[in-house]
Amino acid sequence: MAKKTISTPRPIDKVMTVWDVLTPDERQFLRNNHTVHRFKKNELIHCEGDTPTHMMILESGKVKVFKEGVGSRAQIIRMLKPGEHFGYRAIITNQPHNTNVSAVEPSTIFMIKADIFISILKHNNAFCYRFLEELACDLGVSDARIVNLTQKHIRGRLAEALLTLKKNYGVEADGATISIYLAREDLANLSNMTTSNAIRTLSNFANEQIIAMDGRKLKIIDEEKLIRISKMG
Repeated sequence: MAKKTISTPRPIDKVMTVWDVLTPDERQFLRNNHTVHRFKKNELIHCEGDTPTHMMILESGKVKVFKEGVGSRAQIIRMLKPGEHFGYRAIITNQPHNTNVSAVEPSTIFMIKADIFISILKHNNAFCYRFLEELACDLGVSDARIVNLTQKHIRGRLAEALLTLKKNYGVEADGATISIYLAREDLANLSNMTTSNAIRTLSNFANEQIIAMDGRKLKIIDEEKLIRISKMG
């Protein structure tokens, strides 16, 4: 995986919301000991089975975390937005990565060596607790997602996915178009359905004037109805 170091991202301080409990010396140490990499659209950041080497923070762009399932069918576990961390589970457990991560669009990532991350985690109690809070929140979101994917029908799952994408990435200047353009296959993998079912359900939503489609652009026209569909499952 080719990684190109760049020199003009935002300072690492701007995305370290969980890291604001670090001591001044720790913060300076991180400023001096992190690297910045840019990944192209669809480029793999790490693969399942890789040995973890870095704790990562998404500075800009959009990233998907996914696993290959039965028949090599991908399941998107979660979509990351700027400021979110990843790669830490494997470091903490001292195990290989159990997911794949790739850039959905050109993305910039801060990387902190695993030993530096673990050292701060062990020696700064406030940071350790703050990170535990984030992990607990992530676990709650994961639990809810399991229920959604296993108990909701196709319409409910796709409605939930569209609402989540809007929440994570916001909308464009028109106030309705979701600020991420996913392939139909990715929408299907995010919603645990086949690509043909995703295409058919999107068309139904469009015919019902719940959304409008322009290529990969998806505009939410009737958000209240989309919310009702998501809740009804």
